[in-house]
Amino acid sequence: MKAFIAKYKHAWCLLYVFIYLPWFFFLEKNVIHYSIVHIKLDDYIPFNEYFIIPYFMWFAYVACAVLFFFFTNKEDYYRLCAFLFIGMTISLIICTIWPNGHDLRPAGFEQENIFTSMVSGLWMTDTPTNVFPSIHVYNSIGVHLAVMKSERFKKNHVVRIGSFVLMASICLSTVFLKQHSVMDGVGAIMLGAFMYRMVYKTEHAWSKREVEERTA
Repeated sequence: MKAFIAKYKHAWCLLYVFIYLPWFFFLEKNVIHYSIVHIKLDDYIPFNEYFIIPYFMWFAYVACAVLFFFFTNKEDYYRLCAFLFIGMTISLIICTIWPNGHDLRPAGFEQENIFTSMVSGLWMTDTPTNVFPSIHVYNSIGVHLAVMKSERFKKNHVVRIGSFVLMASICLSTVFLKQHSVMDGVGAIMLGAFMYRMVYKTEHAWSKREVEERTA
């Protein structure tokens, strides 16, 4: 047991769930008055219930990536956790300081099928608040970056391309399901670009500097 704990002590990062979930559900329950996030482009994007499939695949995409790196590479795991959890915290801070939401959901569906039923179930449990920036988009970007930066997948083009396709599908699903405004996605991309420099570029710069100092 001691050996197991010592080997997987990096699991402490996952305790973040006990910070994120209570904070998120508090906002979901208490945010009543909020600023509407909306741009003209949102009006030209049609609702498409079939995007519920990649939208729900997000949960497995993120969870499987975290668990995979947890068991295979601690450095990749720590970088992914830093990217995800710091960005998610920034998102919660934004939603706390600036309560936001949208009014994009249609009043009804043109057709009824299993996919619209799944969307209805989603909308019943997920309010159209706390949307900027989109966590679905942000975390999908974070997972794909982790895959692309991992030495394990450096030559595995199937995984790299598959990850990109899934990431793109998830990002598109947020607007086609009317879960988010395009602005929410743009905000997530901007936050992702910032965190990429913080988590990956900064570390690369320090590593390069250490090598130069050793060889000087």
